[in-house]
Amino acid sequence: MSWCDEECGSLVRLENVAMRYGDGAEVLRDIAMRLDPGSFHYLTGPSGAGKTSLLRLLYLAERPSRGAVFLFDQDVAALSRESLALLRRKIGIVFQDFRLIDHLSAFDNVAMPLRVGGVSEARIKAHVSELLDWVGLADQMEVRPATLSGGQKQRIAIARAVIAGPSLLLADEPTGNVDDAMADRLMRLFEEMNRLGTTLVLATHNEALVARRPHPRLHLAQGRLVLEAPRARRVP
Repeated sequence: MSWCDEECGSLVRLENVAMRYGDGAEVLRDIAMRLDPGSFHYLTGPSGAGKTSLLRLLYLAERPSRGAVFLFDQDVAALSRESLALLRRKIGIVFQDFRLIDHLSAFDNVAMPLRVGGVSEARIKAHVSELLDWVGLADQMEVRPATLSGGQKQRIAIARAVIAGPSLLLADEPTGNVDDAMADRLMRLFEEMNRLGTTLVLATHNEALVARRPHPRLHLAQGRLVLEAPRARRVP
């Protein structure tokens, strides 16, 4: 996130954004933020602060009740349905409720973004196999989600979100169902993606993880957003 002037490029820009569901009170209000390409931010705040709502705005599942959202230097309110669909292909999403396709195997769930993008089956087999091995699921490739644990489903959801190398990755509590060792391994994956150019926003309640692997944070409280600098890495 940057408070740079108008000449600065940005991958995400929100201008005085507010959001409400139906006729309810605003869950987000007066959000003004800018995310530079290649940045990495945690999104933190208490339950009900609006973290998931902010992510929904960023992956175009919701529209603001007022204000403007710009992604990849485009005003999303002015885009056609076809243009929005193309824009969404640049965004990887890790949902808190996974949203896996139950009748597909773990392999086919992860392969889906590559198949949509027209990647050859030979490349799909190599990339998906390598990534499932990285997240510790090499022996579960042909298993369907219904028989897997919550932590295994979460790792499949993460693999699916990152497999196509998105420009923007939005992750809602991506380490919430795994142990500390796997959480650290997944964070290394996210940080490597970031090093290669992916912009990340990672919503989390895990303060220990934030302390171990410091990055700037976007903190939501009562629907308002504050930028906090990364804290010094905790000494074991």
